[in-house]
Amino acid sequence: MKRLKSYIAKENPSTIISVGDIVSQNLVESGISVDILIVDNKTMRKTIQPITVEAQQTLYAKNPAGTITDEAWDAIKQALLGNVRTKIVIDGEEDLLTLVTVLSAPEDAFVVYGQPKVGVVLVKVTDESRKNMRRIVDLMADSSKS
Repeated sequence: MKRLKSYIAKENPSTIISVGDIVSQNLVESGISVDILIVDNKTMRKTIQPITVEAQQTLYAKNPAGTITDEAWDAIKQALLGNVRTKIVIDGEEDLLTLVTVLSAPEDAFVVYGQPKVGVVLVKVTDESRKNMRRIVDLMADSSKS
């Protein structure tokens, strides 16, 4: 977290979004100001105590495992439109919502998510990162039609 905190200070991203309960908790505990936190009150598919973080707005959306619902996508868009710290609580699974977040976030935003048993992953939102995420979403859509 020390390296991440230093990188955030250097880059000064427009927005910081965390996807996942443990990474969200760790960012907050490290004193990193997260604008949007996306959680599902689970880690490694096991229910955990909800993270405690003050948010001016809490949104809820359903998003079953292995899917990206319009409801979840809309919640992320709504959170990005507000200028307040927002916690999005997902009923289901938030894992794939990193894709949506990168596609929806403003240029130069940071999307941070946890990679179980590996560590923290940071995606800087750029045209290139959006193209990569779009390819993945399109592949998912194509495979669901088969």
